[in-house]
Amino acid sequence: MSSVRPHVVQPSDVGPIEVEALAKRVRGPVLTPEDEGYDTERAGYQLARQHRPDLVVGATGTADVRAAVEFARGHALPVAVQGTGHASAGIAGEGGVLINTTRMRGVRVDPEARTAWVAAGTRWDEVIHEAAPAGLAPLSGSYPGLAVVSYTLAGGLGLLSRRYGYAADHVRSIDVVTADGRLRHVTEKSCPDLFWALRGGRDNFGVVTGIEVGLVPITTLYGGSLQFPGELAAEVFDTYLRWTATVPDEMSSSIMQMSYPDVPAFPEALRGRQAVHVRIAYAADVLDAAEDLVEPLRALGPMNDTLGVLPYTESGYIYADPPFPGFIEAGTALLGELDTTAVRTILDLAPPNAPLPHIVELRHLGGRLAHPPAIANAVGNRDARYLFNVISRLERADITDIRPAHQRMLEALVPWSTGGRLLNFMNGEDAAKEVRSAYEPRDYQRLTEIKAVYDPDNTFRLNHNIPPAGAVHPHQPERHR
Repeated sequence: MSSVRPHVVQPSDVGPIEVEALAKRVRGPVLTPEDEGYDTERAGYQLARQHRPDLVVGATGTADVRAAVEFARGHALPVAVQGTGHASAGIAGEGGVLINTTRMRGVRVDPEARTAWVAAGTRWDEVIHEAAPAGLAPLSGSYPGLAVVSYTLAGGLGLLSRRYGYAADHVRSIDVVTADGRLRHVTEKSCPDLFWALRGGRDNFGVVTGIEVGLVPITTLYGGSLQFPGELAAEVFDTYLRWTATVPDEMSSSIMQMSYPDVPAFPEALRGRQAVHVRIAYAADVLDAAEDLVEPLRALGPMNDTLGVLPYTESGYIYADPPFPGFIEAGTALLGELDTTAVRTILDLAPPNAPLPHIVELRHLGGRLAHPPAIANAVGNRDARYLFNVISRLERADITDIRPAHQRMLEALVPWSTGGRLLNFMNGEDAAKEVRSAYEPRDYQRLTEIKAVYDPDNTFRLNHNIPPAGAVHPHQPERHR
């Protein structure tokens, strides 16, 4: 194992000559804060918390990535990775090299092997489109514009997860540029430790330039949403919890209460009011049982019902997540079994009983998510029953009010919390402090040891960081479970 040298922050010696030398090696743009296009190149989905690097490299392929990593390592600069869709560079901050992989697009589907090779900047809607003619679908997220690589390597909780597990469970191989600038083709056989760590450890071990993922034989599903008035929130939440205890693994769902702003962009019936949405994706081989399965929810009298059979290519309509960037503050927690008291705890701290937060959500876990994959990976917290998210938009409230409101809700749910988090949903102020909670304790220790082998200087630290074993990291508290 490589020795671990303590990281020492050094002033950057990068000047115009060094930047020009890098630009000659890279086909994509190389931009500093003084350059036109810098802000566009570094922008991500999360506008409230952006990284301001010394240098942005818009990589067009693996050679550009290698050049950028070698440059950063040669100048003792940390590296962050920015992908497409909802992907962000992780933790906001100053300095370092940001590698933008947006231009690295491409999908190759192998119908016989039921796999797809996907380049680093590719979105799920591109994979869905290419896989559909073969009668296959990927384990994509609720929003088809999500970046494949960052979503998958952080775990990947999507519409088919209760039937098939996390997207990370279905990765076959990974192409990654590690801190030494070397391109590695990583599989279970070629490099088992790194293969295990990347599937769950995301961008802590290198810049992934492409992955091969398994596809599943799904062409249609039964899905959509049921929308209820906010006045029925307690009854709908209670019914939903009882319902999730009875449904088969093929049924994935979530429930969300949203406080709508009083603006013309929304239907008049919702402006300034609360509504409860139950989103459903039933992915069975035969969909005949779907109508009977959802009847307990329909019996509550939704004011809007979009449930029905739809092709997987239209699955993005189920959640209808906004495609545009926003100023967002969010918190998350994994929960165990819930009861009526838990529902009252959530609703008592949500509108109309409190001005904030704007959105509270429960996603039903379990099913195949609760089982280890055929080839082990680092994704943790498989015993959780629900994922809880609390979200507010900064356009509608001040951050000094939002953060205490979120904290009150998360603290109130501690009696039902498992103590864990999912990496994909960690984007609030305390995300850097919560990374350890995304993993089982022994797995986290193993991740730090593998980090010490492949990135002993913690070059890849501008993210949800896992420090190398032996290093001191100020943002990693002990996990309490």
